[in-house]
Amino acid sequence: MISRFAAGIRYLFGLHHPGRNLAVLPDDIFLVSYPKSGNTWCRFLIANLVYSQQNPNWGNIDKLIPGPEVATKRYFQRMKRPRIIRSHDPFDPRYKQVIYIVRDPRDVALSQYHHHQKRKLIDESYPFAAFLPRFLAGETNEHGSWKQNVASWLAARHGDSRFLLLRYEDMIASPQLELGKVAEFLTVTATAQDLARAVEQSSPERMRQLEKMNADKNALTKGTRQDLPFVRTAKFGNWKSGMQESSIAAIEAAWAPLMKWLGYELVTRDSRLVEDFAFLASERPVVVQG
Repeated sequence: MISRFAAGIRYLFGLHHPGRNLAVLPDDIFLVSYPKSGNTWCRFLIANLVYSQQNPNWGNIDKLIPGPEVATKRYFQRMKRPRIIRSHDPFDPRYKQVIYIVRDPRDVALSQYHHHQKRKLIDESYPFAAFLPRFLAGETNEHGSWKQNVASWLAARHGDSRFLLLRYEDMIASPQLELGKVAEFLTVTATAQDLARAVEQSSPERMRQLEKMNADKNALTKGTRQDLPFVRTAKFGNWKSGMQESSIAAIEAAWAPLMKWLGYELVTRDSRLVEDFAFLASERPVVVQG
């Protein structure tokens, strides 16, 4: 009874998290990606470009570029417009201006696997081979599978002038160039020096240092394992050395057409191996608790 009363009070005064019920404004700009595809890094890049005077860190990044599951309804109502909002949601027609980040699903799978260890959802003895079927089925988070999430946005918005598609791999290779595209999309005037500074302030090394200082002040890092950093290698292609051939074949069998369309090279040579693991894309696997 008391908890219901408290929840009612929070709702009455706008102290609840709006989630999917967020009231979207026409000039809102959404930074969207499938989980573990570079959204947090891009938030730091944008914050260090647009809000540099506020010294972006793990303690205030959720205020500068908040998510509907973290900030309160009242906070969103009081934000300066245009609001920049982060999301992992699949296609939502209310989101008119969208920056969408995509990442090679083979690297996403590994990153999510290690992130689940950091969040204490699984321990280090839990095999990747058991995690992968769950990942392919979209059972490792609440935002669907990689293909469902990515394809929903591309099918609905690709080619729209209000939709900016970024590849994580391009951001790693040419961060200033890609951030320049973001600045143009945001209609933010930025010099080469501004872009360089934002990239430097958002380096993996600095983000790891800042996490050590403010881990308890961010929803993504609070209560997680502090011996494992949120920002790990900040590289692409880790799957080449960190994933068995059978796992690579399973991912490619499931999502090859979309991966190829996005420019990700397929490496599985043995077609029989692909066929052997294609069932992972169609059958619902048994969920093994970590």
